Amino acid sequence: MKLKKRKKSSRTRGSRTCGFSAKLHKGSGSKGGKGMAGSGKRADQKKTLVEKLYGHKYFGKRGITSNKTAKEKVQVLNVGDIEKRFGAGKLILKDYKILGGGEVKKKFIINAKAASNSAIDKIKKAGGDIILERKNKKSE
Repeated sequence: MKLKKRKKSSRTRGSRTCGFSAKLHKGSGSKGGKGMAGSGKRADQKKTLVEKLYGHKYFGKRGITSNKTAKEKVQVLNVGDIEKRFGAGKLILKDYKILGGGEVKKKFIINAKAASNSAIDKIKKAGGDIILERKNKKSE
């Protein structure tokens, strides 16, 4: 009867795979990686695990992103700047939104894309008028 049995590890020293097949027992290679490794676009082997742990929100795109280049940029002009630049009279400012900054003393008739309520008030008090492309609540 043997007193001490020889360990398996002593018999496997020097062999490349230590008694296992070539692929197994090298970390988590047969599982597709440890943790969330390999759970990218084509993660069919991980889908069930991920859905159990993280729910349905892990895969795919979500949310709405705005296309910033498609937004239309509106140029802005203050009422006071109009008086300084153009003097008085009839103006066609189709690409501009008129804002109420500054003071108006001269009479204007302005054709504009849009205007703030304060700008409409100031122009009308000075005896002028504003014609808008977009209808504003106060101008109706």
